[in-house]
Amino acid sequence: MLLAIDIGNTQTVLGLFEGQQLRHTWRLASDTTRTSDELKAFVTQLFFEAGKKQDQPVAISRVIVASVVPALTRIWADLACDLSYLTRDSKPVIVDASLAQSLCAPGASPQEVGADRIANALAARTLYGAPAIVVDFGTATNIDVIDAAGLYLGGIISVGIQTGADALFRSAARLPVIDLAVPERVLGTNTKQAVQSGILYGEAAKVDALIAALKKENPQLDRPDIPVIATGGFSTSIVPLITAVTAIDEHLTLKGLQILADQADAAATQVAVNADGGVRP
Repeated sequence: MLLAIDIGNTQTVLGLFEGQQLRHTWRLASDTTRTSDELKAFVTQLFFEAGKKQDQPVAISRVIVASVVPALTRIWADLACDLSYLTRDSKPVIVDASLAQSLCAPGASPQEVGADRIANALAARTLYGAPAIVVDFGTATNIDVIDAAGLYLGGIISVGIQTGADALFRSAARLPVIDLAVPERVLGTNTKQAVQSGILYGEAAKVDALIAALKKENPQLDRPDIPVIATGGFSTSIVPLITAVTAIDEHLTLKGLQILADQADAAATQVAVNADGGVRP
């Protein structure tokens, strides 16, 4: 099985794939204070429970890691070796600028593009076609554009839903911390509803406006059949408020990592075949 690890600023998402099928997913806090031993014990228990559900032990033979938290990248890569059949000579695939290079359009900066955004772009063009737009609701709300050639063109980074809410609760002494459920009406009749409306309906309006601006600025995007895919932890709750979104794919990033892992395997196999045949790759 393939273990895909998506390390974000707030959450780390794990996905277990059998072939192209995503069998299990888990969300953990991206906690830099947690020791490798603590992580190993916790993840081992997750895999044990997954093995019980599928009536056979979880056997991991491949690992791919996408991370925007450098302090956690090596911890998870080493942990992946301990939890799988990998050895230190057979390291996990780490999504980095070298992998991004071939996926970025001229003018984009692959060394600055987050690994999760590259995975999203690849999954979008593979599963939904190109051009396309991806909206990822995470710590930040990222909007990314894949051009007609299927290459990552660029994007927008704005304050995420929970990030903005946390800042509001910290800064406004009289506002209580509330759950971010969508209220029935835009007009709030009490403080809780007013805050929920401002945060969630406000986020929806922001995303719709930004996508409209992208389409106006880029004629290749200004077509009714352009896929606009929402992903990330808040996608299922916020998307009903957004008119521009055409599909929800909560695990788009993991699917992109699975595709990247298959491409890396195919490239390694080709190199091995060429080496055996005496032909340079």
